[in-house]
Amino acid sequence: MAEWVCRALRDGALEGEHAPALAIKDSIVSPLGFQVFGHVLSQLSTNISAGKSQSRGLVLVAFSRSPLYYVNLLKRRGLDNSSQQRIQILDCYTDPLGWREGLAECGSAKNLPHEVYKAASVCRNVKDVDTLLSSIISLGEGLVGQGKVSFSVAIDSVNEMLRHATLSSGSGLLSNLRCCEQISSIFWFFHADLCEERVTAVIEYMSSMVASIEPLIPFTNGHRGNSENLSLAERNFTQGKFHVRCKRRNGRVRVMCEEIHVGQSGINFTSPSSEDGVINQVNQALLPKVQFNLQLSEKEKNDRAKVVLPFEHQGNGKPVQIYDGRKSLMDSKYDAAPASTVNSNTNDESSKGEIIYFRDSEDEMPDSDEDPDDDLDI
Repeated sequence: MAEWVCRALRDGALEGEHAPALAIKDSIVSPLGFQVFGHVLSQLSTNISAGKSQSRGLVLVAFSRSPLYYVNLLKRRGLDNSSQQRIQILDCYTDPLGWREGLAECGSAKNLPHEVYKAASVCRNVKDVDTLLSSIISLGEGLVGQGKVSFSVAIDSVNEMLRHATLSSGSGLLSNLRCCEQISSIFWFFHADLCEERVTAVIEYMSSMVASIEPLIPFTNGHRGNSENLSLAERNFTQGKFHVRCKRRNGRVRVMCEEIHVGQSGINFTSPSSEDGVINQVNQALLPKVQFNLQLSEKEKNDRAKVVLPFEHQGNGKPVQIYDGRKSLMDSKYDAAPASTVNSNTNDESSKGEIIYFRDSEDEMPDSDEDPDDDLDI
């Protein structure tokens, strides 16, 4: 499933549609979202460097990590310097508000390392969302040029961006990036438990795919201090569930799930296993205790089968009288002329039925061939 998400970002947008957008979110109980972000980043970068992606370049907006971190990350994933030339990093981490530059001009601080300038373009005012948008597009056009050639965008922390910008301006930035014709795909990462519910709803609304990292084994109760829950928390730091909700073009929603395992060799995605007894026991403990049972026993099923439903012909050898829905069959006025009488023991195919109509009230006029509106002068 993770490969399906990476493939959707690799294939990009169809003509006349917005770029596919992936939102990766996690929480403190399962903090594996950044590892997933790094995996998606490396996969898309590999496809771009190999020429297998619709986009021909990648702009990485770094809010929570330094550019050197991502340079080393891509090197560990097998991307050399020539491959990294297709990647531009907008550094919003080193000097987001321009304080270092101001101190350096006054001689109170050292200049930024030369490696940072070489690896990235430094943004010194992340509060100006319009300038941030133009910087992202300018870096992308510097990679692929102007025209129909597209590039991808990655934002490593929406939380850090919203620290300096309002929700309306931040969502406007994401919307403008999706609507840009030269952007093939976009994905971002955020911590859901650090945002209000309305902020999370807006970010998910801006996305065509939402990947949620959830704990593999939830806590059995609200107390996290005991030894059992501490061991579970340590296990959730290396394992989790990867839920993806995708909005399809026909309006339907597709939901997929995998398990995440993070180790020294990297991150692995596997199909969910149903043989984990610990998970099953925890899930059973989390089921709500209700005062009723939704299942039927064998005795209850047999009793239900013996119930005689109304209007059901039992065929017990006696004449079956069909009730017409108006008068009671016990009424002496109509005992002599029931609606219809059928003998269930006879098989005579020549027998004919008879329909008798009862008026609802005495005020109802009988049927007549005369036109009731014949006296109208039209």
